[in-house]
Amino acid sequence: MKRYATMVKQVNAAHILVTSEKEANGLKAEILNGKNFADVAKKHSKCPSGKSGGDLGWFGKGQMVASFENAAFAAKKGDLVGPVRTDFGWHLILVKDQR
Repeated sequence: MKRYATMVKQVNAAHILVTSEKEANGLKAEILNGKNFADVAKKHSKCPSGKSGGDLGWFGKGQMVASFENAAFAAKKGDLVGPVRTDFGWHLILVKDQR
């Protein structure tokens, strides 16, 4: 009998949207060195979700642009992913949970 890995159907994530890869990398370094993701999002994100710490809630396949979605679904719970480029700019994605 074959066993199949559980497929992630939804991701709960937060993100930070900025205009340059350099800025995204700088913010990622700050977060990896201990700064709170939500606080950094509130201060720097260009997305309206930044006001709520970058929280995007739960989303499934087909709800986000492809590069963002692919990065979020390929990550594991707790991962900080990015920078990921979309037509909107550069994103850092924090995968908060999966189901």
